[in-house]
Amino acid sequence: MTVKHRLLQISGACLLAVCLDAAAQTPYPGKPVRWVVPYPPAGGADIVVRIIAQRLAASTGQPVVVENRAGAGGNVGSEMVAKAAPDGYTILLANVAPMAINVTLYAKLPYDPVRDFAPITLLASFPNVLVLHPSLPARSVTELVKLARARPGQLSYASAGSGSTTHLSAELFKTMGGLDMLHVPYRGGAQALTDLLGGQISMYFSALPGAMPHINNARLRALAVTSARRSVAAPEIPTMAESGFPGYEADTWIGVVAPAGTPRVAISRLHDEITRILSAAEVRERLLAQGAEPLTNTPEQFAAHIKSEIVKWAKVIKASGARAE
Repeated sequence: MTVKHRLLQISGACLLAVCLDAAAQTPYPGKPVRWVVPYPPAGGADIVVRIIAQRLAASTGQPVVVENRAGAGGNVGSEMVAKAAPDGYTILLANVAPMAINVTLYAKLPYDPVRDFAPITLLASFPNVLVLHPSLPARSVTELVKLARARPGQLSYASAGSGSTTHLSAELFKTMGGLDMLHVPYRGGAQALTDLLGGQISMYFSALPGAMPHINNARLRALAVTSARRSVAAPEIPTMAESGFPGYEADTWIGVVAPAGTPRVAISRLHDEITRILSAAEVRERLLAQGAEPLTNTPEQFAAHIKSEIVKWAKVIKASGARAE
């Protein structure tokens, strides 16, 4: 090798090192972030994401574009993010269903919730709430059970999709109560609520944030929440356990994850910004008013939470006999 060639090789290596160093020094994010929600707009999880996304855009100086990709109980949007470039510019609203329930509910998933994602943080949890159309003559869970037993196979219940917690909450109710009711799955909570409001469906275990406005204006009748304790947002609504179903519990949690392999600098920045946003009093108050309890944890804690939830929901699904339709 000539001296000239050697000098060219050294200068080329130095140039590459400078470029890589410059890339490493580029602040994240340096362009818009796409936040995929695997459900239609206006559902409980979508409401929470949009509250956070607006403030995340303001704090990072980059647009945060919320993109709804519904289908297959959250699997469509989740698969899309699992296969996206791991560069920090595509993140996923991680719901309990596609991240923990669908592993057992579906014979095969197009992604692995543990292997294919980098957890960032939990965002919130909220109970589902059993709501009825006001025309249904039941004002308590006990009265609803009596009505369902008097009309086997006639009462219908909506869900935001097979395998969602809105579905499994009802399946658990059916199993514990020995009830025969018709499942009507939708592609998200918004349409389920629309048909319930219109009287086409008898009942729905809705995510509390989506149902709260309709409960408050008396367009829907709330009978019970699915959490172990009463919701701060609606303390007047009893729990299912208080309503004759001891041991009943089925909460919904949401978080945010990125594709596996996403740089740690991006994970850390998103984690820090989001946890700061959720600690703001005005954000907490707004989420609580929607029925969502703000939650945060570390990426490592969130990863452990996902694994434990897979085990928990596998037991519920097997006991209820629920399956993807």
